[in-house]
Amino acid sequence: MIGFLCLLVLGADWLYPPDLARLTPSTQVVDRDGVLLRAFLTETGEAWRLPTTADDVDPLYLSLLMTFEDQRFFQHPGVDPLAVLRAAGQAVGAGRIVSGASTLSMQAARLIEPHPDRTFGAKLWEMGRALQLTAHLGREAVLGAYLTLAPMGGNLEGVRAGSLSWLGKEPKRLTPAEAALLVALPQSPETLRPDRFPRRALVARNKVLDRAVAAGVLDPRRGEEAKGDPLPQVRRPMPFLAPHLTGRLARAAPPGSRIQTTLQASLQQAMEDLARSRAETLEPGQSLALIVAESKTGAIRAEVGSPDLQDQDREGAVDMTRGIRSPGSALKPLIYGMALERHLIHPETLVMDRPARFGSYTPANFGDTHWGEVSARQALVQSLNVPAVALLDRVGPLPFAARLEAAGIPLRLPRGVTRPGLPLALGGLGVTLEEMTGIYAAIDAGGAAPPLSALSNEGLAPRRILEAGAAWYLADMLADSPPPPGRPPRAAEAPGQRQIAYKTGTSYGFRDAWSLGFDGGTTIGVWVGRPDGTPTPGAIGRETAAPILFDAFERLPDKQPPARPRPKGVFVGANADLPPALRRLDGVDDRKGLAPLSDRNGLAITFPPDGATLDLSGTGGVLSLAARGGQRPLTWLVDGRPVPSLAHVRSTHWLARGEGKVAVTVVDAEGHSARVGVWVTEADGAPSPKEGH
Repeated sequence: MIGFLCLLVLGADWLYPPDLARLTPSTQVVDRDGVLLRAFLTETGEAWRLPTTADDVDPLYLSLLMTFEDQRFFQHPGVDPLAVLRAAGQAVGAGRIVSGASTLSMQAARLIEPHPDRTFGAKLWEMGRALQLTAHLGREAVLGAYLTLAPMGGNLEGVRAGSLSWLGKEPKRLTPAEAALLVALPQSPETLRPDRFPRRALVARNKVLDRAVAAGVLDPRRGEEAKGDPLPQVRRPMPFLAPHLTGRLARAAPPGSRIQTTLQASLQQAMEDLARSRAETLEPGQSLALIVAESKTGAIRAEVGSPDLQDQDREGAVDMTRGIRSPGSALKPLIYGMALERHLIHPETLVMDRPARFGSYTPANFGDTHWGEVSARQALVQSLNVPAVALLDRVGPLPFAARLEAAGIPLRLPRGVTRPGLPLALGGLGVTLEEMTGIYAAIDAGGAAPPLSALSNEGLAPRRILEAGAAWYLADMLADSPPPPGRPPRAAEAPGQRQIAYKTGTSYGFRDAWSLGFDGGTTIGVWVGRPDGTPTPGAIGRETAAPILFDAFERLPDKQPPARPRPKGVFVGANADLPPALRRLDGVDDRKGLAPLSDRNGLAITFPPDGATLDLSGTGGVLSLAARGGQRPLTWLVDGRPVPSLAHVRSTHWLARGEGKVAVTVVDAEGHSARVGVWVTEADGAPSPKEGH
C-alpha cells in the first residue's frame, strides 16, 4: 500500500500541490536580541500562530514528543509502515480500531489542510499528503510545521504560543512537567485545557511522563518528581510591549513578518512600569510619553506612547511620541549651540537679563522676574527668556529654522504665521518628542548622530546639527542644571552617581511639560500633557516631567559612561580669561538694558581674538570668523581679499592655505570696520595667504 501511495504522490505533486497558506504565521515584533515584544493575530484574525522550529524548543520536549507520537519520525518517509501494520493487526484482532498509525507528518498534513471527515478515505489522503510534504520540504520543515500549527487550546497554535500562554515563557528551556503538558495538549486541546479541565490535563500530562519513563527518556525518580509539579491555572496574555510602536511597524509590514527592532525588552518593560506608576500621580486626563535612545547610533531602546493603551480617560490610544506640540524652552540649547558655534558667546560670557523689546516683540521670563547680569551658562540652566531671544536675534530666525530642517524637523508654525521669527526661542513652532530626543542625542554624541529609529540604523550617515566644540560646551552647561525637586543638589551627589545633563520646557498655557537629558551614552526624552491640548495649570517641565526623566535614568542597566573628551579648541576658564570681545554679549548696557541688535553699531570681531595663535590642523585649515554689532550685511576680508559670506549672518569661514600672520577685517553696511591680527599654524595647503587666496 505504501508503494501505491508513493505513486499516487508523484501524480498529486502536479495535480494537487500542497496549500501551505496556513503556515503563514502571526506577525511578530521582536527586540534586538530576538525577544518577543508583541505578536498579532494571523491575517484572518483566527489564531496566535508563532513560527517554531526544532531549534526553538527544549530538546527534552522533542524527546517526549517523539516518544509519545512518532518514535521513527526520522526514519520513515512520512508514513510509518510498521505502525500501519500494527494498527491493522490490532483492528482485525479486536474487531475495532484500537490504535491509530498517525505520524507527526500525517498530523502536520491534517493541520495544514484540515479535513473534517475521519473516514478511511480521509486517512489515505493524509498519508499521501504526508509523503508529499516529507518529499518536498524535508523532515525538519515538516516537524517545524507541526510545531507551528499544533493546537494548544483556544486560539493558540504552535508550541511557542502554547508555552508563552500557559507557561509564561518561551519553550527553549522546559521542565519535564512543562514539556509533557505541551506534548499532551494537542491530543484534545479544548478538553485538556488546564484552566478549565485541570484533572483531565493532569492525567494526560502524567500519561506522557509515564511513556517517557517506560522508554528510558526519563529516569523513574525524575518522572515521579515531575508528576508533583502543579499545572498552570490561568492562560497568560501574549507579550504586549511597546503597543504603539509595534502596531505602527506591523501595519507597514506584510502579513507574517518578523520585525526586529533596536528595543530592549527588559528596559521597555521597566519604562512602561514607570509610566504607569507615574501616571497615577498626574492630573486627570494627563498622559505622558517617553523615549530612550542610544545617543551615537540613534537606536531607540525603549518607547512609551502613553501609560496605558486602553485608558480612555487619558486617550491612551494616542501615541504622544509623535504628537506635534510646542516645545516651550526645550529648544533653547540649540540656539545657544549656534551662538557658541559662531563665537558670539562662551559659557562664561556675561549676558543681561532685563526687560527688553525686540521690535514689536517683548519676551518675559517665567514669573516675570529678571536676574540682571548673568553668565550664558546661568542663563541657559535657569531658562531665562530674554537672553535666549537676544541670542536668536543674533543667530537669526531663518538660519535657526534652517538648522532645524537639517536636524529633520520641518518648520510647523502657528496658524497665520508665515515666516519664522523670534518667538521660536520660546516654543513658537510644533515638534514631536521623537524629534526633540533626536536633537539632544546629537548634542550628546558630539553634535552629530543618525536620526532616531527603532529599526536598524546601520549605513545611515550622522546628521550634524552642531560643531563638536559647541556640542561639548552645551553638554557641560546643561550638566549644571539644578536637579528637580526632591533630588539632592549636585554638590551632595555621591561619587559615581550618574551625571545627567538636561533641560526642561513648558509650553504656553501649561499645555506641555518637557524634560530631555543625556549622560554621555543614552538620551531620554519625556513629555507630559493632555493629548487634546487643553491646559493643566501649574504643570511645568521641572516639576512634572523632570522627576520622570531622573527616574528613567535610574532604571537604565548601563553604568555611567566615561567623561566626554574635550574637543580641540575648547577653552575652559573664567570670564576674566576670555578675549575682551567675548566677556560680554553685545547689547549689554548698564543704562539702557538689553536692546535689539539692529539698534546698535558697536561692530567688533568676537573670533578670532586679536593677537591669537591658532592651530588649524584639526579643522582642515578652516578658520571661523564671527562678529557682533554693526548693520548687516557684513563684508569680510582676509589680508584685503574678500571672503564669501551670507548677507543675514554675522559669521563665515575662511580656508587658510599656509602658515603665518593674517589680518582679518569686517566692514558693516554703514562703513564701520573692525580689524584683528592673528597667526595661523599647521594649515592645509602649500602657498601662504599672501601668495594668493
